[in-house]
Amino acid sequence: PSKSNFSEWYNEIIRMAEITDVRYPVKGLYAWFPFGYELKKNVYGLLKDLHLQKNHSEVQFPLLIPRVQLMKEAEHVASFEDEVFWVDRAGQKELDEPLALRPTSETSIYPLAKEWIRAHTDLPLKLFQVVNTFRYETKHTRPLIREREISNFKEAHTFHKSWENAEKQIDEASDIYKSFFDRLGIPYLITKRPEWDKFPGAEYTLAFDTLMPDGKALQIGTI
Repeated sequence: PSKSNFSEWYNEIIRMAEITDVRYPVKGLYAWFPFGYELKKNVYGLLKDLHLQKNHSEVQFPLLIPRVQLMKEAEHVASFEDEVFWVDRAGQKELDEPLALRPTSETSIYPLAKEWIRAHTDLPLKLFQVVNTFRYETKHTRPLIREREISNFKEAHTFHKSWENAEKQIDEASDIYKSFFDRLGIPYLITKRPEWDKFPGAEYTLAFDTLMPDGKALQIGTI
């Protein structure tokens, strides 16, 4: 198929290149072929190196988040609450409290990061992790573009002494993304999202978008 029929063209490329296998029996979840997995490791290896070079520390937080903890950020969660997967049983026994499959990690990282920062000398604290996240996507799912399990979700969280230092971190994060996409040969446009499209609770949101062959924009990174 030609690029004019993007959906068919894209699916054929994914299949012929043996990147992911769409035949897994759960919608929106995909298995990685050996070649695709090696490709993924190389791509994320580059992204990890770029963060480590800027003195970020790699961490890993648990997949399960207690409901009460997730809902502490109710304003943030409200934008995707209907997409959260919940674990409410262990075998036949109902859990005392439902556990969310990580949709994002703010509510799991920040309570512990607060304990890790004991004095101003611990700042800046710059953390990142590459983990799987889950969203119950109701739209048409597609490998790597819209999935119910994002198997490699990179998120960075930083903590600073002042607003000015946090603003400098925005520039650094932007440089990391620029270097990453430039190395991969992916064209991008950086935009400041309007108020209605920024992250809940954020002062502002910057986004990296790229154009797909069918002319539609795809968001590939946010700060």
